[in-house]
Amino acid sequence: MVWMSETTPQVDLGAALRALRRAADLSQRELAERSGVPQPTIARIESGAVTDPRFRTVERLVRAASGRITLGEPDASPPPIPHEELRDAAGRHCPAHLDAREVREPRDWPGAWWAHWYDLPPERWNVTLPATTYALDRAARDRRRWGEQIRRDVRVRRCVDDLPATSWRFVAELPDGALVGELRAHERSVEFFRRYPLGDRRELVLDGVLVSAEHRGLGIGRRLLDALATEMDRAGIGAVQAIAEFGGIGFLLACGYRLEASRPASLRLDRPAVSAGLDRPTVSAGLDRPAVSAGSGRRRSGR
Repeated sequence: MVWMSETTPQVDLGAALRALRRAADLSQRELAERSGVPQPTIARIESGAVTDPRFRTVERLVRAASGRITLGEPDASPPPIPHEELRDAAGRHCPAHLDAREVREPRDWPGAWWAHWYDLPPERWNVTLPATTYALDRAARDRRRWGEQIRRDVRVRRCVDDLPATSWRFVAELPDGALVGELRAHERSVEFFRRYPLGDRRELVLDGVLVSAEHRGLGIGRRLLDALATEMDRAGIGAVQAIAEFGGIGFLLACGYRLEASRPASLRLDRPAVSAGLDRPTVSAGLDRPAVSAGSGRRRSGR
């Protein structure tokens, strides 16, 4: 939205147009094709070379970028451009619809703006680094922005309804109620397996941390574990036990968990009568921790 009021008679049209283009994910060339306004004209408006364009030109540009012009107090505005202050070596704005970043060392610049590094001839490998760079891969850019939006929108909460008092369940949800992650744990008395009185001392056993496949790598699992730690502090529970395998081990270590010297043994029971079926009943147990699961429901910690 581009808005004007009596208290702000002058609008930075260039900045507003760049913000609209970023929100619509349009380059200057794409906006020119949609609006019918020549691309050089758009470039001059955004750079400030044209300070008083025709109203009809502005209207065509704003509408083509899915915005609208409002006279009066604004009710919405496009989100700001994160790299608005960055400039290239010639002092120009970086493309508003791309994600620009400052180049400080060679690894910040994997190649030229117009090519991947492996497309460059060897004689151009040792060139002067540019001031800024950005990626032209639209699919990667859309995926990154989608992930950033998920991180902002996801909410973690503890579920207490219809659960035993010793059961802990946390869910990660999107605003529309879609479930994207879940953590389950249960309490146990330390006295039951220590074989000497410890009073009412409890600890948690982590049953699993699950995140939907398309939402992994966005930090949702860590947020679930952080929520669990916060509730443990509130409940006065000082320890949580977990059994993990494969990638879950590294995930828990990265979240502050540590490996213990004693490890449970993995036991298995196969029933010959159903060995040809889809689901074979399996019993897994720990030597020093109670842990029994059947079928494919083994206790896991996932990202």
